[in-house]
Amino acid sequence: MDTKTQTELEAAAFRQLISHFQTHTEVQNIDLMILADFCRNCLAKWYLAEAKEQGVEMDYEAAREYVYGMPYSEWKDKFQQKATPEQMALFDSKRANK
Repeated sequence: MDTKTQTELEAAAFRQLISHFQTHTEVQNIDLMILADFCRNCLAKWYLAEAKEQGVEMDYEAAREYVYGMPYSEWKDKFQQKATPEQMALFDSKRANK
């Protein structure tokens, strides 16, 4: 496979991942962090880092708006639930074991 085709496939898969996360708002970031060690905010940080690497002017809030499909504050108000003590314990134990 040539590099151009590979890049196009990777970009399409990334867009599908973003769309999936935008559609499945019931999936909480804390759950993603516990299970996969990354979340929507991580994706936004990676997107922002690559934008800066490519010389594209962008800030963290713009990157999060791309990932969330709306301003983060709006997503947080609509969809974010408070992490349970059990979720926080799992999250903290994963961090301690790194």
